[in-house]
Amino acid sequence: MTSTKRGRPRSFDREAALRQATLLFWRHGYEGTSVADLTAAMGISPPSLYAAFGDKRALFDEVVERYGDSFGAFLYQALDQESDPRVGFARMLDEAAVSYTAPDRPAGCLIISAAVNCSPRTADVEQDLRARRVANVRSFEERLRRARDRGSLAEGTDVRALAVYFAAVIQGMSQQARDGATTEELRRTAAFAMSAWPGPHT
Repeated sequence: MTSTKRGRPRSFDREAALRQATLLFWRHGYEGTSVADLTAAMGISPPSLYAAFGDKRALFDEVVERYGDSFGAFLYQALDQESDPRVGFARMLDEAAVSYTAPDRPAGCLIISAAVNCSPRTADVEQDLRARRVANVRSFEERLRRARDRGSLAEGTDVRALAVYFAAVIQGMSQQARDGATTEELRRTAAFAMSAWPGPHT
């Protein structure tokens, strides 16, 4: 007799379930989202969740990876697709303003907000998300260093400080979106932030 995997219904749509999990973690954070919340939103039983994704932490890790390739993909697309680094950073901030206030999803950025109010028992989640944010700053710094070497930034520009500045703007825009700032308000903020770009504007 052929055995079958228990728990997962025939109609199980993994991608749709993963999107529902993403929205929940995004809206309520890691610790504020329970397994019961997840299974209710995903339309599956707890055994199905464990069979398809592992435990809650494993599901969250997959959500974070998918977020970077979907909702959060604008960040590096803007920087990679523009030959002018100043245009790339300006586009990144402008698209953040649009993405963070999109009406079909929670406000802000999941990577920034999902670990808010983590307790000591889930400190590893906060640490992992922090590591991702730190990696973004390092990537900004490297891109800005190349821009300075090519003459797109003033000679002597402190690229580390500028990278941290852009990360701080992104994080601040995420929080402002969660506090109710509109798309147009954040787009104006993004444009204003680019006045900090030192050196020639190409």
